[in-house]
Amino acid sequence: EDNDLPGPDEPVDFDEGPFITTGYGPDGETVEYYNFDVQPTAPAPIYVLFREGEDEPVEDQLNIVSTIPGDDGYNDFWQVHHVTVPSEYEANTVTSAGQIMDGDYDIEATDTIKNCPIVPDGSTASERWGDGTADLVEGWYEGEVVSYFVFDADTLTSSSGSVPLSPIYVSFNTNPGEDGGGPASGFMTEDGSDQTHNVVATLPDDDAYSPLWMVNVYDNADFGEVSDLDSATDANVLATDAAHVNCPVVHRE
Repeated sequence: EDNDLPGPDEPVDFDEGPFITTGYGPDGETVEYYNFDVQPTAPAPIYVLFREGEDEPVEDQLNIVSTIPGDDGYNDFWQVHHVTVPSEYEANTVTSAGQIMDGDYDIEATDTIKNCPIVPDGSTASERWGDGTADLVEGWYEGEVVSYFVFDADTLTSSSGSVPLSPIYVSFNTNPGEDGGGPASGFMTEDGSDQTHNVVATLPDDDAYSPLWMVNVYDNADFGEVSDLDSATDANVLATDAAHVNCPVVHRE
């Protein structure tokens, strides 16, 4: 079936629908967020190499991941692990997690979690909250170069080892439980507009912000009444915690 979506490993333009959504912030601000995929709350490890006695990562060394999309345990959210390598280490000698494990290096798991979705090379997502780069970044996976986006405004701290969650309230063209209902029917929008009445509970400047959203689905009969967090929580919620989805907020009007 031709759904106009890119095929596997084809570049994705995340600045085009259905990959970017216009919704509301908690106070009724118009916001935009990217739609990545459903993700678990257990982050995957990303390895950052430091030479002994140095505080900055090894220059030109690509960060190393142990999973890519489709692998068990993959997550867009990465728990940063610091790997100490010898002072004479040359950049990009180590290009896989297996080499790190076999190398008897000191590995320190930090409380820092980064939102870095791995995407096909050539993909674009030009919007960022704040000053973060929109360029693709390269990393190593089993000796092969992979590409990922970095959403610096989404850097999280978690002492529990889990990715924090924040609520989002959404409505679909057809309610869940009805034929063709839920995500397959698409988000309900205003007539002739891309404006949904999906409401995020937090924004990147908020302490409680997380781009991993706990999805709550409200009755689309309440669509017209929902315009901010208070009205979203007053709506008839049909499903709570329906999914955990990576949707970084990148713009506020």
